[in-house]
Amino acid sequence: MSVELEDEPAVEAAVASGGEDARTDGPHPVDLHVGLRVRMRRKELGVSQERLAESLGITFQQVQKYERGANRVSASKLWEIAAALKTPVAYFYDGLSDRQAIAAGHDAAQAFLVSPEGMELMAAFPRISEPAIRRKIVELVLVVAEED
Repeated sequence: MSVELEDEPAVEAAVASGGEDARTDGPHPVDLHVGLRVRMRRKELGVSQERLAESLGITFQQVQKYERGANRVSASKLWEIAAALKTPVAYFYDGLSDRQAIAAGHDAAQAFLVSPEGMELMAAFPRISEPAIRRKIVELVLVVAEED
């Protein structure tokens, strides 16, 4: 039960029908979302794929497949992942009620946050206590983004 991410109407139809009309070429958007959330949480905690795999009794390649959405995570394995990453199981499904996030296969903000730069910014930005400085940084980023 899979759909192409570029084919948004097909994704939306598959989601609306509970996946019954989904195509068979590529990971299901929910598997992609859950995998991205696993990766995001793992990186947030600074845990390597190897260390997570070891704690789960699987190979790091299996963790990679989960994170890419290539393999679905079973309910029991997701429970173990949640325990290993010290987060509730519901964390991995956050954002799925938003149809646009499902159709896109993942949220752009999440993709940014799992990048090395995103992780650095995520850690550093809240430590800036002055609201005016935080605002200026946002404005700077917006100006630089417009130049590209």
